[in-house]
Amino acid sequence: MKNMKTIGLTLLTAFIGGAVAIGAYKLFEDKSIGNLSLDERQKVYFANNPSKIVSSAGALDFTAAAAAVSPGVVHVRTTYNRNNASSGRGGGDPFGDMFEDFFGRRVRPQSNTPSMGKGSGVIVTDDGYIMTNNHVVDNADKIEVILTDKRVLSAKVIGKDKMTDLALIKVEANNLPVVKLGNSDDVKVGEWVLAVGYPLTLESTVTAGIVSAKSRQIGILAQDNIDPNNYDPENPPASSSIESFIQTDAVINRGNSGGALVNANGELIGINSAIASQSGVYEGYGFAIPVNLAKKVMDDFIKFGEVKRGYIGVTFQELNSDVAKQLNLKEINGLYVNSTVDGGAAAAAGIKKGDIIKKLNGEDALTSAELQERIGRMRPGDKVNLTVLRDGSLKNFTLTLKGASETKGASSSSSAEASDILNSLGATFTPVKDATKKRLGISSGVEVTSVAAGKLFDMYEVPRGTVITSINGRSVNNMDQVNAALSSTKGNMLSFQGIGPDGGQFRFTFPIK
Repeated sequence: MKNMKTIGLTLLTAFIGGAVAIGAYKLFEDKSIGNLSLDERQKVYFANNPSKIVSSAGALDFTAAAAAVSPGVVHVRTTYNRNNASSGRGGGDPFGDMFEDFFGRRVRPQSNTPSMGKGSGVIVTDDGYIMTNNHVVDNADKIEVILTDKRVLSAKVIGKDKMTDLALIKVEANNLPVVKLGNSDDVKVGEWVLAVGYPLTLESTVTAGIVSAKSRQIGILAQDNIDPNNYDPENPPASSSIESFIQTDAVINRGNSGGALVNANGELIGINSAIASQSGVYEGYGFAIPVNLAKKVMDDFIKFGEVKRGYIGVTFQELNSDVAKQLNLKEINGLYVNSTVDGGAAAAAGIKKGDIIKKLNGEDALTSAELQERIGRMRPGDKVNLTVLRDGSLKNFTLTLKGASETKGASSSSSAEASDILNSLGATFTPVKDATKKRLGISSGVEVTSVAAGKLFDMYEVPRGTVITSINGRSVNNMDQVNAALSSTKGNMLSFQGIGPDGGQFRFTFPIK
């Protein structure tokens, strides 16, 4: 009997509570929305739209994640002999002249002594496999790994990949602390993250921030010296570089390169690789390679000794309102197919110039970074489904990815005449005087003397007074060289390097029609 009374009292309480809640909501509903306070409006809104936000960090206590990850992030110390050290600055090292965008860069030698460099790495197996960046270890004559317990171990390179700026190195040791691999597809903008590494001259350092953006493509992996007359499909041009960075405002600096970006659970979601900076030190944003892409590259190194990369076999450009206007299209989202590669997967499946790629395997693929990263996780022989917009209708195509050696290179239709490209740029050039070259410390260059409104240079805000030192990786000193460099354009992608009117160095790549 007592239990029955208890149950009855509980039900009555629940009923009254529910009635009060309904009454309060009804009161808000009956009042004019304009008379509600901001707090009341919030209550009404979330009564109809329950929040699904789940904090990734709880009470913002990162101590457990930091303690779990830090032992597995190591200091990578590199040594270069005189020849390799000097070639690393604008010579053999494609990352040697990144205007402080990359960190972990070696120091230029001031004497005959070997040059030293530093970076970070992430232990991913207890027997000594370590993820890092290609630019941290590229051209190094000696690589050492310093553990948090102060042990110094010699390391050897298992594999390097310039297209993703990833490398796998190995030390001979057992029972090492391991950083748990996470899933970068699950990363959300606004999520708390930690950056762990060895910045500047500091020891192991942990900083916190949030994910600012995903699938960022910043053009930093563009290769300098592309010779279209000696195109090697095994070493594709800059437009084939895979950039889909996780952007974060966690503080990272030179030396962090190759270190860990982890979530609040201590799971690796990215390999820190670059910073957006005019000074070479932290100015607000860092960029990490998604771990899902890194896992595939590392697996290839271990299984095959090289990266097995599958290709769709198209050149494309990302649509927006400006590009759509140039192409006379109504569609402003998706990837416009400029051309297909002879013998490539897309051509074999029936993809045509003018198609607009909308989905990959049923998921939206609206940016080039998203498409390239997801394809970058696949190998030759893998099948993918592309959904394209053609003549106003969506069509599905099943493609079998092919390796670079299976294709014949970009079709001739992807190359444009120099005069047409020059017209689309809307710029005029004049040779840079020798005195100006000396003052700027350059050996080549043409100055932009005018920019036409509505043309590409105007759209991309390239001002008068800009000095262009190279186009498509070719040095330019006069209009003949400019035309020759423009004629070398492949895949409808143009790359420029130079110095702005404010003295700042730049490098950018953009598509042309």
